[in-house]
Amino acid sequence: MNFAIVKDKATELFLNAPCLYQIDNEDDYNEALALLDELVEDYDRFRPLIDLLGTAIEHWEEQAPEFAEFNQRVANLDDGVAVLRTLMDQHQLKASDLEAEIGGKSLVSMILNGTRQLTRSHIQALSERFHVNPSVFFTR
Repeated sequence: MNFAIVKDKATELFLNAPCLYQIDNEDDYNEALALLDELVEDYDRFRPLIDLLGTAIEHWEEQAPEFAEFNQRVANLDDGVAVLRTLMDQHQLKASDLEAEIGGKSLVSMILNGTRQLTRSHIQALSERFHVNPSVFFTR
């Protein structure tokens, strides 16, 4: 491996796309997201760049003031509720769609809002519906 060539190419790359390693403001963040959209069109080819860019995006989203409230809400979420919300989003479900697994819409809403907890029977039914291991619903 010719280290001089690698260093030259890396220097050129980071000069043209500094968002690959550091995002300093909202404009950089938007540019990083746009670049990510381009790269994922050929995921296998650009996977190393996607991983690098993903790290920079993740760091920005963890540190940026505009994400502080969201990050705090996520940190306070019960892991089971977070998993349930994700599954609902992925399957485009509403609270009323989980009546068979949890119960009425109001009970699902209370669980999603944190005023009630998922029970063992809820977790078992949800695991069967979504074909996931029940352990994904337990707090770590």
